Amino acid sequence: MISFDYTIKDPMGFHARPVGIMVKAAAPFKTTKVTVSHNGATADGKRMFAVLGLQVNQGESISISVEGENEQELADAIRGIFAAENL
Repeated sequence: MISFDYTIKDPMGFHARPVGIMVKAAAPFKTTKVTVSHNGATADGKRMFAVLGLQVNQGESISISVEGENEQELADAIRGIFAAENL
């Protein structure tokens, strides 16, 4: 399992565009589980509305856990998405 924390810098928080891109990137990894955690709540990182339901605002941190086949590849892809989106 690979876990990392990320602090949201975007004034709009963890909003639909980056969440949608993350969910789309994770979809091909059928045997890999992605979990997003925020303030004690968790969401399936492959379900857009579940992640948006965490209501992550600017300056707040999330924890991403990736577990399963090709977990390093998917974790790197998620980090890349966050960097590319200036999230």
